[in-house]
Amino acid sequence: MIISDITNPFFPEVVQGFEDLAVKHNYEILTSSTVHDPRRMALSVRRMIERSVEGVAVVTFGMEEGLLNELKSRHVPLVFIDVAPALPRVSNIRIDYLHGIRQAVQHLAALRHERIAFISGPMTLASAIARLRAFSQSMTEIGLQFNESWVIEGNHTMEGGMAAAQKIMAMPERPTAVLCSNDMTAIGVMRESYRQGFRVPQDLSVIGFDDIRIAQFVIPRLTSVRMSQVETAELAFTALLVDVQRQTASPNGSEYLLRTTFVVRESTSKPCDVPKIATRANLTESRAPARRKKPRREY
Repeated sequence: MIISDITNPFFPEVVQGFEDLAVKHNYEILTSSTVHDPRRMALSVRRMIERSVEGVAVVTFGMEEGLLNELKSRHVPLVFIDVAPALPRVSNIRIDYLHGIRQAVQHLAALRHERIAFISGPMTLASAIARLRAFSQSMTEIGLQFNESWVIEGNHTMEGGMAAAQKIMAMPERPTAVLCSNDMTAIGVMRESYRQGFRVPQDLSVIGFDDIRIAQFVIPRLTSVRMSQVETAELAFTALLVDVQRQTASPNGSEYLLRTTFVVRESTSKPCDVPKIATRANLTESRAPARRKKPRREY
């Protein structure tokens, strides 16, 4: 299995699920992390070939065509995310980004948000482009303005999320909600919001993407578009196992669909016009129980 970045919590869960299935079927796995470096990707591919692996799952959300050609020429069963061509013994897991992102945008619209920002991943990745396209389409479908000045390119890290949040908070017409291309970015946005005195979700609603396990433990718990790591691992392993055991290869390869879903937690709410920095007096007043008026007696 070749993955993009082992430090991103999304990938260890995919690797774990993939390895659990491999062990059940008496296989062992060789894992390599490319860190988005083409040279490390090439090294990983050569290492796989030298070890005479029976199949390769490339879960990198981006693959160089030259490396693809080197792998397919060895007639090794392959599975890719979103980028596989229609070739024998090559499977593609197609991600339905639109389904979950459309639900996220509709959720924000139902909460009366109109100014919605989007923090993308690196625009060199096909997955980042696909997620931005799904966001743009979802906004247009329900009649909300897709403002390109509210689209910020990130890098799928918490630090990138913090930097993007700084740009959002400096905007003259600040968005009231932001949809992020992954959960790590969203957590960075929440961290920077806290540092600058903006409250999530009262001053800024935040939505992530991936629904990594830690999303359930940040405060507030992160609303996210779920791309199931377990299902990703199951589809990747199943695709390889089918091709390894198949006597005759399908001429156009195989395609598997992974649908995203929307998970609502506490990082989204209706937009609020209260001051961005809550004073102690405001907090005391908001927490104080309302005094009940005594009914007027009539005689």
